[in-house]
Amino acid sequence: MHQVVVDWREADLSPADGALCEYAVKISRKEDQMTPHDLDALRAHGLTDRAIHDAVQVIGFFNYITRIADGLGVEPEDFIEDWGGDRMPGR
Repeated sequence: MHQVVVDWREADLSPADGALCEYAVKISRKEDQMTPHDLDALRAHGLTDRAIHDAVQVIGFFNYITRIADGLGVEPEDFIEDWGGDRMPGR
């Protein structure tokens, strides 16, 4: 299994990719706690405002589509491998 799926914190990611994963977790789970500092942290890793915008769009879309599927009781496709429990490690 790809380490990013199992636990991205243990994956061999660049500092920028790790910061982006941290951001994705926070905006997905603690969106009411987002501050301008969260954006500054991404910028400090070299992400442009355009890259941040694109990332937020992708993160938001996946959160949206997952909630739609969960809300409607959609079962995962047969070809999708079970990740072994919770969809997001550390949740």
